[in-house]
Amino acid sequence: MSVPPRPARSGPAPVMTLGEVAARVRAERAAGATVALANGCFDILHVGHVRYLQASAEEADRLVVAVNDDEMVRQLKGEGRPVLSASDRAELVAALACVDYVVIFPEPTVTQVLNTLRPDVHCKGTD
Repeated sequence: MSVPPRPARSGPAPVMTLGEVAARVRAERAAGATVALANGCFDILHVGHVRYLQASAEEADRLVVAVNDDEMVRQLKGEGRPVLSASDRAELVAALACVDYVVIFPEPTVTQVLNTLRPDVHCKGTD
């Protein structure tokens, strides 16, 4: 089975609910695509984030990025964080050409996203 090419788009990747991303992932898999998941806070997007996501995209045919919500970033990073709201962080990540789908998640770990999407590869940064 031939894997469909990455969908052409003229704007950013869609930022969706977990249920919406799960439906897209099912369709992508049915078409023969593999799926990678990357996750993080992405507060103050920097070149390390971009390199991490570009490398993650090379691991599968499609890349889903899960972004921590504001409360989780506050708990993980401390008072004064996040600098940018979850919706702004998701929009910035979605603007990267290597990203296919973005979801914001409220849990303290990415376990629910992993269990729902069952990606072929879970990519994590070195920090």
